[in-house]
Amino acid sequence: MLKDVVINDNIKLAVCDTPGEKGTIIAVHGLTGNHKTFDHYRNLLEGDYRFISYDLRGRGNSSPADEQTTLFLHAEDLKTFIKEQGIEQPILLGYSMGAYICAQVASEIDVKALILLDGAGTTEERQRALIVPSLSRLRKEYESEEDYVAQTKAIYESLHVPWDDMVEGVTRYEVKKTADSYRHKSEASAMEKDFTSFYDFEPQEVFKRISCPILLVIAYGKLGQKDSLFTRETYDETLVAAKDITSIEVPANHYTLMFEQQPEVEKSILKFLNDEEVKK
Repeated sequence: MLKDVVINDNIKLAVCDTPGEKGTIIAVHGLTGNHKTFDHYRNLLEGDYRFISYDLRGRGNSSPADEQTTLFLHAEDLKTFIKEQGIEQPILLGYSMGAYICAQVASEIDVKALILLDGAGTTEERQRALIVPSLSRLRKEYESEEDYVAQTKAIYESLHVPWDDMVEGVTRYEVKKTADSYRHKSEASAMEKDFTSFYDFEPQEVFKRISCPILLVIAYGKLGQKDSLFTRETYDETLVAAKDITSIEVPANHYTLMFEQQPEVEKSILKFLNDEEVKK
């Protein structure tokens, strides 16, 4: 199911691609995630839709991140992938940083629809205070894969993420063995550069150029004892600038939105995809 796809002659993307007849959905994960983050949504949509998810550069089994990595470089990778694979009018599904990437791409090329899972709004300093400290697990070395899994499990449980086979699968995929220890496959410095580029994303400029229908899912649940990562106000500029947007707010937090099945979100996605404007 997982295959290597080379773009621009030298960039390897680890791609999970399952068939479907109603069109192609390309799913783009968040800052420190990987293609497995979308397992719940793949289960919902595969078979009906061709469902593609992949590891961004610097994550999972894809090529290392560019030295000057930004969300805009990831957007260029996605545009190249779409062009070189000959995919016409894909539906883009982005989560967190992936939402920023998908919105940027949708503002530049022809896509059929855009689904944003808690991302692509205005970034504030409060997000930096929540995100950057969480990258510490990427800098650490671990005695074994089980040690990494146990410590990551404790982090997720503190964020009210139920631990199950899906979450464990995502976690085991993101750890690698080094010469004398285990560590996350991603470099914290690259993740910080990608996050910093959020501040260069201008929702008003991006969304006024998007003509396709948009579904925005806002997750307002707290991150453990901390506030939600994004707030309703985060998306004020997005909602004003977008020409054709539907938004819903759900009590999931930023992580349970992906790691726990969300019936309300799934229902909204199916309704959105069945809309006549999207089905054209």
